[in-house]
Amino acid sequence: MSEFFRTFLSRPAGIVGLVLLVIVCLMAVLAPLIYPGSPWDMAGMPFARPGEAGMLLGSDTLGRDIASGIVHGARVSILIGLASTLTALFIGVTLGCIAGYAGGMVDGAIVRFTEIFQTIPSFVLAILFVAILTPSIGTIILAIGLVSWPPLSRLTRAQVKTVTQREFVQAARCQGQSTLSIVLRHVLPNAVSPIIVAGSLTVAAAILIEAALSFMGLGDPNFMSWGYMVGAGRTVIRQAWWMSVFPGIAILLTVVAINLVGEALNDTLNPRISRA
Repeated sequence: MSEFFRTFLSRPAGIVGLVLLVIVCLMAVLAPLIYPGSPWDMAGMPFARPGEAGMLLGSDTLGRDIASGIVHGARVSILIGLASTLTALFIGVTLGCIAGYAGGMVDGAIVRFTEIFQTIPSFVLAILFVAILTPSIGTIILAIGLVSWPPLSRLTRAQVKTVTQREFVQAARCQGQSTLSIVLRHVLPNAVSPIIVAGSLTVAAAILIEAALSFMGLGDPNFMSWGYMVGAGRTVIRQAWWMSVFPGIAILLTVVAINLVGEALNDTLNPRISRA
């Protein structure tokens, strides 16, 4: 474990990404303390410029504090990013393990099922799911998870097929261990590194999809989100540029931070691949 942290901290880009990500997570956790009121409440006059009327990042068309919206929006982005990624990992890793370990007709059927999902653009499919199920935090998490699992499934399948051919797995079979025990104790632990990296990058993609859905008016109307703020400010961007720019910067920095951490994890967990 100490070797892992030492290798990770030797990547400057990973450190920068980790610092940015910690700041965003702290904003999400401490949002009720930083801005105790609701981000939907009027805090001053409309169209206040950054620094005016005691508002650090200005206000929107209804006098709502942009800084408060960004801090509270961090909670929505992090929650949806993590929850939808866990959903995608559960589906993708489960199906990938079954396909990779079982092989044969089972493998072929799961691969064909995965390809059906991959024939439709993921964002279009997410829009369809959210529109049918009615926009809410739960349906957005479910929709993003349902469109994000196919790449994880294919990666897991490939890793499991490779690990299954190794001698220690054959030895476990000869010892009479159950299939579930072999997969959980021998196969997955030796195939998990690329899956962790892919999962971290899936969080960034999920945050972007959520922002795009909220931008289009398909976000949860009960929660402030960065995508909603960008969408609400696009009609007055010439008059009040700060309404869209600051939430957009929050999305950009968060996604970049997650990608930097993901790349550092890839270099740390797969050193031979990264050097190649």
